[in-house]
Amino acid sequence: MTDLSFPPMLEDLAKTRDVQKMDLEMYEAFEHPDETAHWYRLWTGNKEVDGGEFRFFGMEGAGGYVGLWLVRRGRPLMEQPVVFLGSEGELAVMSTDVGAFLWLVAQGYGPHEVMGWSEPSNEPDPRTWEIARRHAPDACRVPAEILRRAQEEFPNFQEYIDARCN
Repeated sequence: MTDLSFPPMLEDLAKTRDVQKMDLEMYEAFEHPDETAHWYRLWTGNKEVDGGEFRFFGMEGAGGYVGLWLVRRGRPLMEQPVVFLGSEGELAVMSTDVGAFLWLVAQGYGPHEVMGWSEPSNEPDPRTWEIARRHAPDACRVPAEILRRAQEEFPNFQEYIDARCN
């Protein structure tokens, strides 16, 4: 069976769920592949896909998923991009890797803020800021730069998903 436990970066972030000022509920571990397959088949309308290319670690209030897109073959989990698959088909590549994602969260950006549905909090949470600083000091960038890099590196995410939908 696949190990579903979080690496330290995500484990530490999950511990801050009570202080985050955004709509992002972190799980305690990666979602089980059977649950991912069930949801992904419903979401895409395609019984042939299983979502095995994703490791979901959180959800926003409307039911959209946040997780890793395992697109960089042979690379560690923390080097995979973080994506958002919204409940109504919205899509976003949120960051190029988990380190950059930590900095988004530290600056008040979750799925809603990335999609432009909400404004980020003007008060970054010191706990998430410390987690980002400790785990990913070299990834510190402003949210606009993190999002730009993610979109530039993974411009075909929409087409990738569209190809799996019925």
